[in-house]
Amino acid sequence: MSTPKRYERIAFVASAGTEAQAALAQLTAMYGNGDPAEADVVVALGGDGLMLQTLHEHMRTGKPIYGMHRGTVGFLMNEFSIHDLHARLAAARESLINPLLMRATDMAEVIHIHHAINEVALFRQTNQAARLRILIDEQERMHDLIADGVLVATPAGSTAYNLSVQGPIIPINAALLAITPISAFRPRRWPGALLPNTAYVTIEVLEADKRPVAAAADHDEVRDVRRVEVLSDRTISMRMLFDPGHGLEERILREQFGP
Repeated sequence: MSTPKRYERIAFVASAGTEAQAALAQLTAMYGNGDPAEADVVVALGGDGLMLQTLHEHMRTGKPIYGMHRGTVGFLMNEFSIHDLHARLAAARESLINPLLMRATDMAEVIHIHHAINEVALFRQTNQAARLRILIDEQERMHDLIADGVLVATPAGSTAYNLSVQGPIIPINAALLAITPISAFRPRRWPGALLPNTAYVTIEVLEADKRPVAAAADHDEVRDVRRVEVLSDRTISMRMLFDPGHGLEERILREQFGP
C-alpha cells in the first residue's frame, strides 16, 4: 500500500536549542524544508513555547501544525522521530483550537487587542494585591476579588498556568472556559468557576492608580490596565495534529489521574 500524500509538502520550524537545531538539520536533509506559506503542514521542533509561537504565527492561515518534542516542556508535542514522517502525518488526528480574544483598555484609554491560546491573565504590578470586579455577560458576579490576579483559560491551556494555580483541568472538546484566581486573599476560599465558552468576561481593575495591574494574553503583555474583556474567538480555528492515542483529549484525561 502506498503512503498517503495528504501532507506531502512540509515546512520545518525549530527553536534555538541544540537538540531542536540538530533535529532540524536531520529532517531537512531527509524531507526538504518548504516555505510555510506553500507547505501542506508545518512541523514545529522544540517545546510548548515554540508550539504556542508557531500557532500564533499561523493563527489565521488554517495551516495544520504538528509538533515534535525537542525542547523542555512538551505537553503539546508528539514524540520525536526522524522515521516515516509522511506516514505519521497522514495518520495523525486533528484537534481544533479556538483562541481567546483579549481587549485590554489601559489607564490612558488606549485599547490593546491580542489573542491567547492558553490563557488571559491579570497580575498585580506592585507589592499591593489587585482589586478586581468580575462580570460575566455584563452581569456582576464578583464585586471585589482581592488577589495577586486572575486568569481565564481555554481547555488547551487548562493544564498550563491554570493548573499550577489549582484551576480545573478541562477536556479539550468541552465547551468551557475556566476563570481561576491567583493567590486569592478575599474571598479566601473562592476556587474560581467554569463558564460556557460563549461567555463574555469583563474584569475591571478597582483602585487602578494605587494597585496597578498588567494583563497578558499568552506572551503579549499590557501594563497598567483598567478593564479587560475576554471571549472565545470562534472566527479562528487552529488545527493541531497528534499521533493516534496521544492527542490532547488523551493527554488531558491522563493528567487528571497522575503521572
